[in-house]
Amino acid sequence: MDRLVLDPTGRDRDAESAELFARGAAVPVDILGVHAWAVADPLLLEELLTDPRVSKDAHRHWPDFERVVPTWPLALWVSARNMFSAHGDDHRRLRRLVGSAFTARQVATLTGQVEELTRGLIDALAKIPPGTVVDLREHLAHPLPIQVIGRLLGLPATLREGFRHHVDRVFSTVLSPEESAANAAAFLAMLEELIAAKREHPGDDMTSLLIAARDTEGDGGALTEEELRDTLLLIVSAGYETTVNLIDNAIALLLTHPEQLDLVRAGKVGWPDVVEEALRREAPVAHLPLRFAMEDIRLPGGVTIRRGEAILPAYAAAGRHPVRYGDTGAVFDVTRPVKDHLAFGHGPHYCLGAPLARLEARTALRALFERFPRLALVPGVELEPVDSLISNGHRALPVLLTGEAAL
Repeated sequence: MDRLVLDPTGRDRDAESAELFARGAAVPVDILGVHAWAVADPLLLEELLTDPRVSKDAHRHWPDFERVVPTWPLALWVSARNMFSAHGDDHRRLRRLVGSAFTARQVATLTGQVEELTRGLIDALAKIPPGTVVDLREHLAHPLPIQVIGRLLGLPATLREGFRHHVDRVFSTVLSPEESAANAAAFLAMLEELIAAKREHPGDDMTSLLIAARDTEGDGGALTEEELRDTLLLIVSAGYETTVNLIDNAIALLLTHPEQLDLVRAGKVGWPDVVEEALRREAPVAHLPLRFAMEDIRLPGGVTIRRGEAILPAYAAAGRHPVRYGDTGAVFDVTRPVKDHLAFGHGPHYCLGAPLARLEARTALRALFERFPRLALVPGVELEPVDSLISNGHRALPVLLTGEAAL
């Protein structure tokens, strides 16, 4: 079988997406040595994401689990026990415990905090001498989500940079198996330290609430100790990296498409329109490992995904697929009337953090472009992708806040 080997550096995602389009609705791929079916066709992907014959539980439904996990650099993506990797009743139980913190009502209560944190970051940018090159990924896209998730979970400020370091390496797909395993062990150990600290000194935060649920219900109740730790792992990771990429990509798209930014400034579209189009055009997660067929699934065209085979949703490619967007998929158009994309997933595993990510992105974009109307990318600098086939963002986003460099 001719497998497409996915580039772990993410260097030419456009060409890779085009190849996925050309090869069909489900394409056999190699993801760091693991074989899977990559699905970029959004129509088929929506079906599979809601198909009861498709599971996210590698422990139960991936025959290759024991063989692959000891040496696969992405082992943590399938071995952690939380709602991301759960199926059926386990998924519903774990999602219910976390879901109350991410409802539209709860997110609305965070609006003031997000605005306050954003103001602080924008004020800090305004103090940088005019003409200085500023990396907005480092000075805005990164710190806002980590501060928001830090407040939500009650993370001490002293731990936030450590968590950031480990999350960045979880999403990296250029680490060796040994480097990935060491990072996972250090990350999990840090989470266990957080749990111990919160048990001793609980607060009014999500970590403390999850610990209370765990300790009240006991081993056979709401959460096992492993599920508690891995749920925090998921919230820190998913609540941080994806929002970083969303803010990063939205800024880059607006600065490389000034006519679209003009539409916002003229009041013809709003910041929510920008956010949705950025999500569609550059999904923050390019590929999301993994799902598994619980029985043979025959697809249109005669392809069969066999029981136990892995499925890889290709969200970045799905956001531009011609089956849904015709020949306009690559066009960044904030006036696009239909806001349909799969950037936050679909079905039972739809991202709980979507409302919060949207809030952070809207707030950051509005504040940034209002404060710095002459904001521009550094001329002649080519934006480079992060080293990942999962994370879809840039290594850096160098800009001139005043539109011109200091002489």
